[in-house]
Amino acid sequence: MREQPEQQAPPVQRIRIRYAKRGRLRFTSHRDFSRAFERALVRARVPMAYSSGFNPHPRISYAGAAPTGSASEAEYLEIGLATRLDPDELGREIDAVLPDGLDVVAVAESSGGALADLLTASRWRIDTDAPADELAAAVSAFLAAEEVTVERMTKKGMRAFDARAAVVSLTADGSGLDLLLRHAVPAVRPDDVLSALRSVHPLETGPAPLLTRVEQGVLDDESGVVRPPFD
Repeated sequence: MREQPEQQAPPVQRIRIRYAKRGRLRFTSHRDFSRAFERALVRARVPMAYSSGFNPHPRISYAGAAPTGSASEAEYLEIGLATRLDPDELGREIDAVLPDGLDVVAVAESSGGALADLLTASRWRIDTDAPADELAAAVSAFLAAEEVTVERMTKKGMRAFDARAAVVSLTADGSGLDLLLRHAVPAVRPDDVLSALRSVHPLETGPAPLLTRVEQGVLDDESGVVRPPFD
């Protein structure tokens, strides 16, 4: 019989980390970031807890990663530790060894619950080159529609879905947009909303609109406030 692998001890502390992707690092893929982050944990000598099995790996939970090419001020992950540490000091040590543009914003001890379950909505800032009046007209047409179907290539091929249903609020501010998106299945992304705007009104947004996630967390439906998963 094959020898059973050693069972690892469960984490003694779970830490949630909010980090940002800024500047040119917004083009970092999720896989590239995870590699950079794991290297940072090694360089900072963080006492990680490991999973059991024949191939133990550090206990890191990623959730709600922004699309490649978009900037973000509100990305989240959770790590499990083998030794209790001060969250603030841990955050400073990890931030010091991450590449510039991948920055630790906030750190807190997890009080339980799955991180993914607490990421139900995101607020985005979209900066375009569109004329302000045309952008406002496109927003009005979009919000007046009951359904706006867009298509996007996925791993399973071309898929059509309703971009309107996931939009909680959308306002134009000059040539920019403030967008509050509910996380849904299938996921609706900010670039899907831009495609939807172009489909309901003639609109030229420029070659590369800048997408920035400014908030992510639990959506309060009554107030429209997005609470961070630290609360």
